Amino acid sequence: MTMESAPVPGAGQATAVQAHTVHPPRRGDGGTRELGGGRSAVRLGPAAQLLGADVAALAVTFALCAPAGAPWAVIAAQAVAQVLLHAYRGLYRLALSPSVLSEVPALLGLALLQWYVTMEVVDAWAPAHAFGWAVLAYAAAAQTVLCACGRAVVHRLRHRAAVRHPLSTLVVGQGTVARQVTAALCDHPEYGLRPVGRVAPSAASEEEVPARPDGAPLPVLVSPQEVARAVVQNSVRHAVFTAPPETTPDGPALFALLTGYGCRVWLVTGDTAVATRPAGGRPDHLWGFAAHPLQDGTHRPVSHAAKRVMDAVLAAVGLVLVAPLMAVCALAVRVSDGPGVIFRQERVGRHGRPFVLLKFRTLRPADAQESATRWNVASDGRMSRVGRLLRRTSLDELPQLWNVLRGDMSLVGPRPERPFFVDRFSRTHPGYQDRHRMPVGITGLAQVNGLRGDTSIEERARFDNRYIETWSLWQDACVLVRTAGSFFRLGGS
Repeated sequence: MTMESAPVPGAGQATAVQAHTVHPPRRGDGGTRELGGGRSAVRLGPAAQLLGADVAALAVTFALCAPAGAPWAVIAAQAVAQVLLHAYRGLYRLALSPSVLSEVPALLGLALLQWYVTMEVVDAWAPAHAFGWAVLAYAAAAQTVLCACGRAVVHRLRHRAAVRHPLSTLVVGQGTVARQVTAALCDHPEYGLRPVGRVAPSAASEEEVPARPDGAPLPVLVSPQEVARAVVQNSVRHAVFTAPPETTPDGPALFALLTGYGCRVWLVTGDTAVATRPAGGRPDHLWGFAAHPLQDGTHRPVSHAAKRVMDAVLAAVGLVLVAPLMAVCALAVRVSDGPGVIFRQERVGRHGRPFVLLKFRTLRPADAQESATRWNVASDGRMSRVGRLLRRTSLDELPQLWNVLRGDMSLVGPRPERPFFVDRFSRTHPGYQDRHRMPVGITGLAQVNGLRGDTSIEERARFDNRYIETWSLWQDACVLVRTAGSFFRLGGS
């Protein structure tokens, strides 16, 4: 690992340069926050409203069509199956132009599937309550009609809320399509997206400057710093790309920046050959322009919640299991190097948020400036034999289990770095900033591939971004197994 430090310096002491002075807002829910300076209203999001409508429709259908005395376990299982099937078909995804008529085929097909499986299960489990094809047809039809009616109400309410409380939006792109999309959003508030700026590095050379509905010119943003400032100041919740990010200059960087700030990103384009339809998705449009949501692969709330639970459980168990070993390490550091067993060092976590990382002290730096800016001390002659042993075996990192339990870190993720080096590497190594899309970790894909200590920063960033783009719980488990296999492997860090 890199240079340790004394406790985080207080006022008046030298500190490292912060890589991020503006922290991103909380992730938006796609349309539940009320803007405009008034007091925020707490409302259920569109997905929760649609889910409630579906469950209510299923409950009414059971009350009308299910045989008396049907097993409650079957009813509960069908409710769970309904939610999972509807989620799989994308019926809870946020749409710019939702239409219940376009949802009816999927609702009917899934209802027939649900009730057919229920019929077979009840026939095998409780023959006394078995029902036939006629009941199946009535139940599927009733459920479809009730779901459609409930969803129509939800869509209508969302339409009215979108007109009254549109969400701040950035349009990313230039040229005719970008101007037309901006004008469509201004002229049609029912989409709930209110343009507050255009992101176009060369827009200054365009003859036509976009304007708000009130006639005021729409700001044109030309740098990532201006985009970040606009997102925070205007509480931007949506971003509309008028060309695929990978085909435009600075597109991938802007996409990563906007998704990192919690914005929901859309691709709205007139080129139907480019705007490919996502698997399992339903066609959507913005005033005739093809529209599709874009995701970076890291916005998976359920999977990330499971990752957090796994981290907390394993960290708690790990702290209990290694407590005797940590006590021995602490005693060895105290006897060998004197007071101050635990060192604290400021590091940069997910979305650039700083936190205090804990380690066993293996070297006492000369001052806070050395701690913040010296890269590696693996060969420092001031290090004692105990400190050198702790570093070579990575036992100095055991206190970071407490960081994991607190939520500062994950067990697996890109290794956190000090603010001084984050700022430096972000300016010199493309892709380094993208590492902060995921929680930082004790170990990671780069580390298990030997990229520890004084190794290539560019290669580390490449492995870290590869981990983020292909992330899964199984990959985390594999990295942990590989880490456990080499935990006591001698090697400098």
